[in-house]
Amino acid sequence: MIGVIGDNTIDRYVGEVERTFVGGNALNVAVQLHRHGRPVHYSGAVADDPDGQVVRAAVEAQGVGVTGLRTDPGETAVTLVEVAADGERSFAREDFGVTARFVPAEAELDLLARCDWVHLGMTAAAQQVRDALRARGPVRLSQDCAVSPGHDGLEVAFLSVGDDRSRAPAAAREALAGGARLAVATCGAAGAYATDGQREWWQDATAADVVDTTGAGDSFIAGFIAARVDGHDVPTALRTGSQWAAATCGHLAGWPQDPS
Repeated sequence: MIGVIGDNTIDRYVGEVERTFVGGNALNVAVQLHRHGRPVHYSGAVADDPDGQVVRAAVEAQGVGVTGLRTDPGETAVTLVEVAADGERSFAREDFGVTARFVPAEAELDLLARCDWVHLGMTAAAQQVRDALRARGPVRLSQDCAVSPGHDGLEVAFLSVGDDRSRAPAAAREALAGGARLAVATCGAAGAYATDGQREWWQDATAADVVDTTGAGDSFIAGFIAARVDGHDVPTALRTGSQWAAATCGHLAGWPQDPS
C-alpha cells in the first residue's frame, strides 16, 4: 500500500477553456497510482460545501477510496488555471481552503505508518507529519518539495526547476544537504535529473502531444514512486515517471475525467 497525504482542489479553467475539474498535487499522485494498479490510501480534507461534494464524488468514481478524506469546517480548495495555446498552464489564483490546515488524525497516522511508502503533497504541516510518521517506526517517505517545506528524513525529495536543466544539480545538492537520501528534479520539457550525492542520472522528457501540462509533474512523481516500490533502479524510475507525465500532457486536467 502506498499512502498519499495532502491537497486536493477544484481546478477551474479560465480563459479559452472554461471547464472545471478535480485535481491537487497529492490527489493527482494518488489517482495516478491507482489508475496504474497500485493499492493506494489517500489522506486529505474537503469542506462541507458543493465543491467538497464534487471532490468526494470524483475520488469515489476513481476507486481511490474516501476513508481518509475528512470533512473539515471551512471551504474546499479552489485553483483558477489558465491554459495557453501550447498547453502550458499557469495559476491565476490558488485558495487552499481546508487543505492548508490539514493534519492527519492520530489513527490515520497509525494507518499511514504501516504503508510501504508514504508521499506528502502540498501540506503546510509537512515537518509535523514527517516527525509523527518516523516516530511510529521506519517508513519510506517522499515529498513534493516544490509545494511543501523541508527535506530531512526523506527517501526522495521531488523538486521542480522549470525548463532550465542547469538549475537542477544545485537544487538537488540543497535537498541532500537538508537530509534527503535522493533528490529528483523535474525540468519540464527539458527532462529530469536525480542524484544521491555520489551518482547522478539524467532523463530526457518523453515526447508528447501536449494539450495541458496540469498534473504532469504529479504523474511523474507517481510513476517514479511506483517503480521504486516495485524494486526498480533510479534510471528505470526516472523513465517511468517521464512516460506517465507525457501521458498526462495529452489531456486536460491531472487525470482523464468528465468536466463539470
